Amino acid sequence: MTEYILPLSKVRCMNCAGKIQTSLRTLPGIDSVTVDTQQAIIHGDSALAPIIDTITELGYGAGYHHSLPLQGLSCGKCVAKLEQAFAENPNISRFTVTKTQADIDGLLTRDEAVALIEHTGYQVPAPKPLHLALSGLSCGKCVAKVEQALAGVTEVSAYEVSKTRADIATSGEAEAVISAIEQLGYQATPTSPPAIEITAETTQQAPETTPADAVVADTADDVPASPGKQSLQLMLSGMTCASCVASVEKAIRSVPGVTRASVNLAERTALVSGEAPVDRLIEAITDAGYGAELSEDEHSRRERQQTENAQLYRRHLRNSLIALGAGLPMMGWGIFGGSMMITSTASQLGWGAVGIVTFVMLYTIGRHFFVNAWKAFRHHRATMDTLVALGTGAAWLYSTVLVLLPELFPEQARHVYFEASVMILGLITLGHALEARARSRTSKALEQLIDLQPQTAILVTPDGEKEVALAEIHTGALLRLRPGAKVPVDGTIEEGQSYLDESMLTGEPLPANKQPGDKLHAGTINQNGSLLFRAEQIGSDTMLARIINLVSEAQNSKPALARLADTVSAIFVPSVMIIAIVTAMIWYYVGPAPSSIYMLVAATTVLIIACPCALGLATPMSVMVGVGRAAEYGVLIRNAEAMQLAANIDTVVVDKTGTLTEGKPQVTTIHAYDTDESQLLQLAASLERGSEHPLADAICQAASERSLALSVQSDFEALPGYGVAGNVEGQRVLLGNQKLMTQHQIDIAAAVKDVQTIAEQGATPIYIAIGDQLGGLLGVSDPLRSDSVAAIERLHQMGLNVVMLTGDTEITANAIARQAGIDTVIASVLPDGKAAKVAELQQQGKRVAMVGDGINDAPALAQAEVGIAMGSGSDVAIESAQLTLIRHSLHGVADALQLCGATLKNMKQNLFGAFIYNSLGIPVAAGILYPLTGTLLSPVIAGAAMALSSITVVSNANRLRLFKPDRNLHQ
Repeated sequence: MTEYILPLSKVRCMNCAGKIQTSLRTLPGIDSVTVDTQQAIIHGDSALAPIIDTITELGYGAGYHHSLPLQGLSCGKCVAKLEQAFAENPNISRFTVTKTQADIDGLLTRDEAVALIEHTGYQVPAPKPLHLALSGLSCGKCVAKVEQALAGVTEVSAYEVSKTRADIATSGEAEAVISAIEQLGYQATPTSPPAIEITAETTQQAPETTPADAVVADTADDVPASPGKQSLQLMLSGMTCASCVASVEKAIRSVPGVTRASVNLAERTALVSGEAPVDRLIEAITDAGYGAELSEDEHSRRERQQTENAQLYRRHLRNSLIALGAGLPMMGWGIFGGSMMITSTASQLGWGAVGIVTFVMLYTIGRHFFVNAWKAFRHHRATMDTLVALGTGAAWLYSTVLVLLPELFPEQARHVYFEASVMILGLITLGHALEARARSRTSKALEQLIDLQPQTAILVTPDGEKEVALAEIHTGALLRLRPGAKVPVDGTIEEGQSYLDESMLTGEPLPANKQPGDKLHAGTINQNGSLLFRAEQIGSDTMLARIINLVSEAQNSKPALARLADTVSAIFVPSVMIIAIVTAMIWYYVGPAPSSIYMLVAATTVLIIACPCALGLATPMSVMVGVGRAAEYGVLIRNAEAMQLAANIDTVVVDKTGTLTEGKPQVTTIHAYDTDESQLLQLAASLERGSEHPLADAICQAASERSLALSVQSDFEALPGYGVAGNVEGQRVLLGNQKLMTQHQIDIAAAVKDVQTIAEQGATPIYIAIGDQLGGLLGVSDPLRSDSVAAIERLHQMGLNVVMLTGDTEITANAIARQAGIDTVIASVLPDGKAAKVAELQQQGKRVAMVGDGINDAPALAQAEVGIAMGSGSDVAIESAQLTLIRHSLHGVADALQLCGATLKNMKQNLFGAFIYNSLGIPVAAGILYPLTGTLLSPVIAGAAMALSSITVVSNANRLRLFKPDRNLHQ
C-alpha cells in the first residue's frame, strides 16, 4: 500500500475538499482519502498520475509542477539518462526533458527535484534575485500583463509584481526578463532590493514552477543575494543643460555592467545601478567631457553641495557684476548718442582697445563657456555652452575683423558689437548665480530630515553613562535619552515615560506619550522625561534613514511628463544651430542692406535666446521640491510617476478597519444562548488566542478583564473571510461570521434580532457555535478615529468620491458609513475580492486611489491607479506602496492628493513656460516681426531673456516650498 501526501491549491473551503474526496474514492485501488483545503492524504495501490488528473479535472491544483533550467546535457543520451531517472521515481507523474530544460509534475519539491538531477550528474542553475523598478503601469491589468509575461520566461521561478516594482527569482540573465517587460510597452530598470526578502510567503510563484498554481515554499527561500549589484551616487560637474544630461546618461550606460542610470540636472548627481566598477564610470563621464566623483554619505554630500553652491553663487555673482560693469557703459554709449561705427583711425584705436577688454572678459569670465563648447565639439555634440560660445564669439570676431580691416565692409555695415558680447556674458552669468542660489533651497526638506539625526548617543554601561559617536552604537546597546535630546537610533523603551515630538517625521503636531514597550524612532525629540531604551535598528536601518533614502531616490526619478522634455532636449541644440544658419542665409541673401549686419544680429540672437537649460530644469526642480515638501507632511512618495497619477485621482476607496477606525476593537455586547456569558467568552478567547486577527485581541482582552482562565485549544484552523475553528475542552468551536455558520449548517434563527441590534449600533456581530449548536453572539465595535469624519468631509469638498470597502455585513458597514459621512459602501467583501471591486470601479471610468494598510489590502493596492499605505512607516508599507503616510490619519490622504496636484500643476507650468518661451523667442529672434517693427531683437535683450527663463523655472518650482494643505477644509 502506498501513501501519497498531495499538496492542493485553489481549494477555498471544505465543500471543495468534499468534492475532491468524493471523486478520489471512486478511483480503483483507493482504500482511504482524507482531504482538507491544504492537502490530500491518500492510501491505496493507485498510480499517482490518475489521482492528479482527477483533481485537476475538477478545477483544482494538485502536486508540484517545476520548470527547471538544465546545465551539462550535451546530447540525446544525456536526455535519455535523465528521463530514465525521472521514470523510475514513483513521486513523478509526468515529465518532459530537453538539453536545456526539464518540466516535472508530481510530489517532488523543487529541492528534491534538483537533488535528483544532480545525482544523475547534471546541474540546475541556482535562481538569483532580480529587483526591477517599473514605470508605465497604471492599473491592475498592467500588473497582470507583466505577471503573464514573467510566467512565460522559462528561467523565472518566482515573482512579485506591483505597479512600481517587480521582485523576481531567475536563473537566467536580467536582460531577458527586462526585454519581456519592455515588449509590453513598459519600462524596467534594475534597482535595490526591498526591505523584505523574496520568500514563498511574499512572492507569486511562476505557474511553471509551482504546485499546481499554489504558493509553495520551494523556490526562493535559498536565493542568495547578488553580491555584485550596487546602487551608487556620483557627484557631477560641468553640466549646464538638458543636452548635458542626455550625454552623461549615454556615457554611463556605455559602461558594461550598468543596468540603470538616472542623471539629475538640478542636483548635479547621477544614480547608477549595476555591477560596473566606480573607476570605469568616472572614466566614462570624464571622457565625455564632464567631471564625476563618488558621492559620500548623504549628510556629507549635502554639506559639500551646499558649500559648492555657495561658492558657485559668489563666483557667478562677482563675474556678472564685472561683466555688467564693463558692458553697461558700452551699451549706454550707443543708446545715448555715441557712435558705434568705425569711421576713422581714432575710432579704430578706441574700439580696438574695447575689443581687447572684451577679449579679456571672454577669456576669464566666459572661459568656461568656450572650454565646455570645445569639449562638446570633440564629442560630437552641442550644448547650451555651444550656443553661448558661438553667439558671443561671433559678435566679438565680427567686431574685431571690422576694427582691423574696415575696408572689407561697406560703410553702413561698420557697426561693432563688443558690448553685446560682454552684456550677454554678464546677464547669463547673473542668471546662473540666481539659479544656483534658488537651487540650493530646493532640497531644504531633505536637509531638515538629515539634520534630525544626532551625531552622538549616551551609552549606558556597567561603568556608568558616557557620550559616544553614533558609529560606535551597536544593535542591542542600552542607551539613555535625556530631556530635550534627539533619539539617535530606533529602539524600544525599557524604562521611563515621556512625551516625544514626532512632528518632523510624521507631520503629527501633538506630542506622543511613550511608555515602556513603545517604539522610538531616530530623529524624534524627547520633551521632558528621561528614558532608557534598547537600540534595535541603527545606521541605514532606521526608519529615518529609510525615509531619507526614499525621498532622495524619488527626487531623482522622472515622471511620464518629463519624457516629452527629454525627447525635445535631445535634438534641441542642433535644431537651434540649424535655425541660426538658415536665419543667417535668409538675411544675407534676402535681407536689406547692410545684409551682413542683419545676418550677424539675427543669427547671434537666435543662438543666445534659445534656452535648453529651462527645459532641463522644468520637471526635476518641481519633483525635488514637491517630494521634499511631501516628506515634511509625513507623505513618502515612491517616485515622480506615482505623484503624477495621484494628481488625477477622482475616487478614494478606504478600508474600514484601521483606516477609518482606530483598529483597536472592543467587545461591547455578549449574548449567550443555553450557556452563561462567562463560559461563552472563555471558550471564544481560548480559541482566539491562536489567531493574529485584531478581533481576536479584542476577545482575549475582554476575557482578561473578567479574569477568565483560558483553556488549551487544539486543531486550530484559520478560515480567511469566514472566521476560525478548533477544539476547546473537547468541544468543536466555530467562531466567525454568518457565512461560516451557513457553511456548517448551524441554525442561527435565535440570534436574528440580536444581530440586527448589534449591526445597527455599528458593531460587528460574531457568531459562536459549540458543537452543532449556536452558543451565542459577541458584538465587537471598532470606534472611528477622532479625525475621520472631518477628513472624509474634506475629501468630499475636494470633489472626490469616497467609497468604503469592507468585509463587514451591510448593516454594520452602513452604520459606520453614516457616522463617517460616506455615501457609497461596498460590504461583505472577502479579502481576495477587494481587488475585483476596485477593478469594477475602474471599469466605470473611475481613477481610483486605494487606502489600506499595505499588507492585507495588497491586491487592491496593486489594482488601483495609486496605492496609499497608512501606518507607521513599516518596512512592508514603505516598500510596497506608491504613497506611504507615516501619520496614521485620513487627513494625510487629502494632504498627499492636494500636494501631488500642486506639483503636477507646477510641472506643467514650468514645461509650458519653457516650451512657449523657446517657441516664441526663437522666431522673434530670427526676425519674424521685422516687417511690422522694422527692427531686430538685440542680442543683449536675448541674453537677458535667456537668463530670465531659467530663473523663472527655478523660482516657480520653489513656490511649492510654500505649499500648505487647504486648512479651511482641514478644519
